Amino acid sequence: MDDVIIVGAGIGGLTLGLLLHGRGIPCRIFESTAEIKAVGVGINLLPHATTELAALGLEADLARVAIATADATFFNRFGQLIYQEPLGLAAGYEHPQFSIHRGDLQMVLLDAFVARAGRDRLTSNCHCIGVEQDETGVVVAFSDGPGGAKRSTVRGRAAIACDGINSAIRKQFFPREGEPRYSGVNMWRGVTRWQPILSGASMVRTGWLAHGKMVIYPIRPAGADGLQLVNWVAEIETPAYRRRDWNRPGAIGDFIGAFADWHFDWLDVPTFIRAADHVLEFPMVDQDPLPRWSFGRVTLLGDAAHPMVPRGSNGAGQAILDARALVSALLEHGNPVAALAAYESQRLEATTRIVLTNRTNPPDAILREVFVRTGDKPFGKIDDVISREELAALSEGYKQIAGYSRDALRMR
Repeated sequence: MDDVIIVGAGIGGLTLGLLLHGRGIPCRIFESTAEIKAVGVGINLLPHATTELAALGLEADLARVAIATADATFFNRFGQLIYQEPLGLAAGYEHPQFSIHRGDLQMVLLDAFVARAGRDRLTSNCHCIGVEQDETGVVVAFSDGPGGAKRSTVRGRAAIACDGINSAIRKQFFPREGEPRYSGVNMWRGVTRWQPILSGASMVRTGWLAHGKMVIYPIRPAGADGLQLVNWVAEIETPAYRRRDWNRPGAIGDFIGAFADWHFDWLDVPTFIRAADHVLEFPMVDQDPLPRWSFGRVTLLGDAAHPMVPRGSNGAGQAILDARALVSALLEHGNPVAALAAYESQRLEATTRIVLTNRTNPPDAILREVFVRTGDKPFGKIDDVISREELAALSEGYKQIAGYSRDALRMR
């Protein structure tokens, strides 16, 4: 009865579980899948997120399986360097920026939660189908996996929906919510085993959406063969897309033509793409920000609360920040209803700002600005196109919005 019920053992749910356990607040996590596996592709943990994970004692575990990202490097589609800046420790942050396989991050969090809280605190094959509440607690209903016939219920003091973009609890409170908003950009994601590119710890952004843009960064250290696991994302403006599904296989032939002549001295892009272990396809979609997340003893967290287009390395990071804010609110307010309202008050406006900024002025706006000013043609000198001060201002402006500028972290 005293447990906080966490629905979903993704990044947000596991981080929340670790934070609650660390502060002596009992919790249980219920996961829809029968077995939690290391699935997905690459993500980035920005310094505001790694600060929180370091406080949980996980920085060394993450460093063993991730890449400490050293620089952000921008090129046009002709392979010309536009801008480069240091990231993470190289930029003077107290903690690294990590590029990591999403499955590796989830396994680090899972192993830590099981070791600290106990295996009995996590139950798999429990698919949430709804929640009810009264003045003293909540009752969360589950089936035995998605579409399962067997039903069960669990009672607790509060319920936190960490069940992602298809959250059953979000749908319960917003049953008439519209379809996801398509940005006009479709993306294909993959991982390729490749020799280190540039610094071997670079986040590379190249091209622009009108003709094709790529984001490329390593997510696992090199093995004995000297090859890193390198994550890449290909993005193209197109009216054609299919409904979002993180696990939908993609076909290289559908997009490789946009990058067929990308033969740079630092990377042969079409050869690199064709060497991928596997490819996934996903439309860049988000949802309009909600007016509220908290309903009495029930609230939303992470993608269940604020799904955003996968730009700017924000999805996982904002879920981690949500978890920290929620636990702080529970510690400050003895009443769960007041705590969840306070959590919403702190986080809703901040995440709404990021969702809307990603639509209009994302972190790769540097590429857009050069694309527009050059008319999508090669340049002689980048200084004749845009000043370094303007480039730095574009980059710093996004950091301020997303909450990971050095000034913002010092204030925290």
